[in-house]
Amino acid sequence: MSQTILRIDSSIKGGDSVSRKLTDDIIAKITAADPGATVVTRDLAELSLPMINGAWLGAVFTPEADRSDEQSATAALSDTFITELKAADIVVIGLPIYNFALPAQLKSWIDHITRAGMTFNYSENGPVGLVDDKRVIVAYASNGTRLGSEVDFASSYLKHMLGFIGITNVEFVAADHMAIDAEASMKAANEAIAQLKLPA
Repeated sequence: MSQTILRIDSSIKGGDSVSRKLTDDIIAKITAADPGATVVTRDLAELSLPMINGAWLGAVFTPEADRSDEQSATAALSDTFITELKAADIVVIGLPIYNFALPAQLKSWIDHITRAGMTFNYSENGPVGLVDDKRVIVAYASNGTRLGSEVDFASSYLKHMLGFIGITNVEFVAADHMAIDAEASMKAANEAIAQLKLPA
């Protein structure tokens, strides 16, 4: 059965984005192995994703049947994001590094999908993720913040938050020294993409 792929882009650089180039290549590899795959794309930079606020909090904690029209409109995007995430078999996330961290728009997406009762619950033993574990491939792009280095505050946060909601199968493809040696950085990333294991 063909898979559903959720692609999340967050770079503000448009066609010059390295993370978008990597997500393009990752998607191309997956769809070559599964030509019938469905790709759902969310471009968070183009979406001008709203940050969560008090009105959002009130809306999402109101049972759907009891929401006002305004609350339903406020909660709609978050509900859609969660539905898309749960429906996906593979999630491909573009992670450009801005000031040693992830872009604000990607953080906002995480805020929208991290909801008690929807993607996690608290139990007597602590939080429990409610999203079925699925494969996540992250395209990490940086001018000089090396993946996993002491100043990389993005990848560990993203991996933690995905694990918090139940997703632990997370792997990274990195072009992480573009300002230092772009050719070598892209070569390493392309080799990592080529080595991604996909079902026959």
